[in-house]
Amino acid sequence: MRKTLTTIRNNDRNGTVLILVLVVVAALSLGAYTFSELMISEIEATSMYGRQAESRAFAQSGVELAASVIAAPETAGDELSYNNFERFRAQLMRDSDSERGQGYFSVVAAVEATGGDPIRFGLMDESGRINLNQILQFELSDEETRNMLMFLPNMTEELADAILDFVDENDTVREFGVESDYYLDLEPGYLPANGQLESIDELLRVAGVTKELLYGEDTNRNGLLDPNEDDGDVTAPLDNADGVLNPGWAAYLTLDSKEVNKRLDGSERINVNNGVLTDLYDTLFEEYDEDIARFVVAFRLNGPYEPLEETEDSDLIAAIDEATGAADGISSDSEAEQSNANAVNRATQGFVAEVAEGIANGLAGASGGSVTRDGMDLSKGAQHDVTSIYEMIGAQVEVEIDGKLVLLDSPWGMNSGDMEGFLPDILDRLTVVDENTILGRLNVNQARVEALMGIPNMPEDVAIAIANSPMGDNTTPIRGTAGWLVTQGLVDIPQMVKLDRFVTGRGLVYRAQIVGFFAEGGGYTRLEATIDASEYPGKILSVTDLTSLGRGYTNEMLMGVTE
Repeated sequence: MRKTLTTIRNNDRNGTVLILVLVVVAALSLGAYTFSELMISEIEATSMYGRQAESRAFAQSGVELAASVIAAPETAGDELSYNNFERFRAQLMRDSDSERGQGYFSVVAAVEATGGDPIRFGLMDESGRINLNQILQFELSDEETRNMLMFLPNMTEELADAILDFVDENDTVREFGVESDYYLDLEPGYLPANGQLESIDELLRVAGVTKELLYGEDTNRNGLLDPNEDDGDVTAPLDNADGVLNPGWAAYLTLDSKEVNKRLDGSERINVNNGVLTDLYDTLFEEYDEDIARFVVAFRLNGPYEPLEETEDSDLIAAIDEATGAADGISSDSEAEQSNANAVNRATQGFVAEVAEGIANGLAGASGGSVTRDGMDLSKGAQHDVTSIYEMIGAQVEVEIDGKLVLLDSPWGMNSGDMEGFLPDILDRLTVVDENTILGRLNVNQARVEALMGIPNMPEDVAIAIANSPMGDNTTPIRGTAGWLVTQGLVDIPQMVKLDRFVTGRGLVYRAQIVGFFAEGGGYTRLEATIDASEYPGKILSVTDLTSLGRGYTNEMLMGVTE
């Protein structure tokens, strides 16, 4: 009996040991599995980190390539930067036998027009946006300047004036604006920029400006209407689910837009406002021929020909008539006498001013005696400054040649077919200013209708017609200028003269979104760069990392795959 009990106890202990061994083995197995899973996760994380780092390198290479392509003289121009499938679509940066290992970058921009491909492989011309840093250089009235912003979505007079007060250099409050005293009363207080902005995000410091106004519904800043941006309040952001993207003011505004006041080949333009008319004539004669040199110099001498009743001389005649009428009705009444005296005084002052101006111009133009070119006496100097090259198209000028008054017709006629041929040439060769750069003009090939509507003297129907005629793949020379507005009959020459200081056909500062990605699998980087292509190589002004906002574009889009 004792032996049996002992045997039972030994068997119990053996069973306990077996259970303990099984527990230990299970624990060790579980630990090994957990360690294995941890190592696999670490390997995947390391791989993902490496792929992310590689995608960033791909995107940065895209920034450098974009800068070199658009600034190279042989590839300059909107026609090669707007949609360059060959240079900007899925450029291979890392080759591999498997798609997972193949790395690329694409330079992309959203296509605003409905239908067709949602993106293009190119850049955005910053001149297609209103330049807040240059909006005041046009020296318009407060109302006209405010009006340049009033057509932006959800803009109000108060917001527009607050923005303008924020960037102008004075502390004078506009009609609906606020200045330093408002901002200093905030907690914490600060001062307005009172000068040029460095980032568009600085507008968030302006009274009343919110992120919703600045960036609208485009929370990932890809320029496309994504599902979450068109579902009301189901998912962020809060939107109106109207099927149309409100991109916010950021899509209409820039801080950098520039043109170089040189020819496309980089050589100097001829300034038709050259104060030395002999030099102007000789330069034009060498560049073109006698007819063009004669007309342009005659135009500078006397300005456009108009009938007598439309010239400034009519003001002098009217003043003299007023004086004569006042003299005929003279009486002992002191008010009548004063009226007569004022009228005579105005007539006399006008006459004296014209004589003085003639003498001054004569002294400026003459260099010791009569100076002639082609029978024209240039010694009196220029009486007319050209505000726009378009002034001389289809114009006439009356000038004295060899002692006889001659009416000259412009060598550049009004026929739209002819203009399409000569406008790109004269707009490339000639200028009306000496500055090396021209800042702040709107590119009519890429500007949105809301930006165009704010241009002074811009008819609404013309702005809509311009916006509905996008640049696309049109590579004709006339589309490199704003002259197509005339050749296509959207405006006439007098209208174009008024618009010319505000519009252009191309700028040389570009915005690019560059995505570095792999053909399959994770790891991507999205950068937004601003590039100044006015010199070679292009100067990268800024690079913003948008990766945290998401990929923005599907791999199919980035690879250029269409259904």
